[in-house]
Amino acid sequence: MSETPVMSPEVERLTRRGLRLAQFTVAYNVVEGAVAITLGLLAGLVSVVGFGIDSGIESISAILVSLRLSARLRYGHADEAKERRALKLVAGTFFLLAAYITFEGIRSLTTGETPDSSPLAVALLVASLIVMPVLAALKRRVGLRLSDNLILADAAETRICVLLSASTLAALVLFQWTGAAWLDPVAAFVIAAFAIHEGREAWEGELVEDDD
Repeated sequence: MSETPVMSPEVERLTRRGLRLAQFTVAYNVVEGAVAITLGLLAGLVSVVGFGIDSGIESISAILVSLRLSARLRYGHADEAKERRALKLVAGTFFLLAAYITFEGIRSLTTGETPDSSPLAVALLVASLIVMPVLAALKRRVGLRLSDNLILADAAETRICVLLSASTLAALVLFQWTGAAWLDPVAAFVIAAFAIHEGREAWEGELVEDDD
């Protein structure tokens, strides 16, 4: 009868850290998404509503990662078949995000929608720009030390949230200065292309090699 593999203390410590980061991501993004959608609807800010929906998509990724890391800690090892399936599901959230961003960008260009202003929405986006880069860096550090594609994919998803925060904030501010409403959808297309690239790497399990 074969013994159940047991994690080394260092691997267990890093796995628990990755789990805590994923759980924090879920909690933060649920609150952030709810606030963003509420503010966006009240102010008529489509871009901020979209940002809130992105927070929900990122939460799905973090929940999947949390479930797999919890299972590792419970059983003392990773189930490779289930990990691969989870990674493909996480990759799917990148493609879902890219599709949504592209749809919103095209709709914004064709309807001529323009951003509005909301001090509370700006404050929320600034908070995201402070919290999310730190969170992404911490996840990436854990993922690299464990050579773990699942955690690295979650870190990449968080990096996309940073880009969307910056894009949405820039759109709100630059429109007030220049009146160029097309800046937001164009930036969105660039972010969508990045999301597709990261999704393909997650799907193919190549994120460990990504050291940019």
